[in-house]
Amino acid sequence: MGVAVKLYEQLAEAVDDQTRIRLLAEAIGQLERIWPSADEIPQRHDLRETELRLQKEIEIVRKEIEIVRGENKDMELRLQKEIEAVRKEIEIVRKEIKELELRLSKEIKQVELQVQEARIEIKATEASLRMAIHRQTLWVVGAVGTVVGLIRVLEWLLP
Repeated sequence: MGVAVKLYEQLAEAVDDQTRIRLLAEAIGQLERIWPSADEIPQRHDLRETELRLQKEIEIVRKEIEIVRGENKDMELRLQKEIEAVRKEIEIVRKEIKELELRLSKEIKQVELQVQEARIEIKATEASLRMAIHRQTLWVVGAVGTVVGLIRVLEWLLP
């Protein structure tokens, strides 16, 4: 309920003038507490001063914003250059990797050829060894056969 309506009702119910005066004094006291005093209310020149000061501050902030925007653009350009440099480095590394892969592939093929040649040599050596063992076996068999034959001849001659 507003102060005016409350005061009206209290005045209507008051029985004498002294009560009405006291009610008016209390209502005025309440209004004084709520309302600012005359020295608290800003004057036109105070408002104009504040407005001018705020406009100056706004201009300073705008200039700072422009400076920051310029710095951001400079930073963005620098970062774009750095990114481009890194991309070029990556491309160089990729080329080096491809060259390394090719070189290693060639080396692997050479090693595979050497392994195949070694296997062929091993098989040839194995075949030669088998042939030599076979010849030695035949020679030993022939020698044993000769010895056996001689023993039989000796048995026949020396009865």
